[in-house]
Amino acid sequence: MIVAFSVTPLGVGEDVGEYVADAVRVVRASGLPNRTDAMFTSIEGDWDEVMQVIGQAVAAVEARAPRVSLVLKADIRPGVTNALTSKIETVERHLTD
Repeated sequence: MIVAFSVTPLGVGEDVGEYVADAVRVVRASGLPNRTDAMFTSIEGDWDEVMQVIGQAVAAVEARAPRVSLVLKADIRPGVTNALTSKIETVERHLTD
């Protein structure tokens, strides 16, 4: 399963990068495959482990912000692994055809 998620602190002003970095640190420390871009962090694993890490990432932001917004998008495909990388490789292969 891949989950793309975005954690946004509210009530802390316009510059939220340091708060988002707290969440990304949690994801990277988890050891699960992950990727962060300008809008989302994607993480791959089974349901329980991914949701646990997302919960910890939210808690890291919540510890410093009075309010937190969370957006999730999940691709749930039991038995599929390495999808975080293989999906991108498939698109790139089609771009070179």
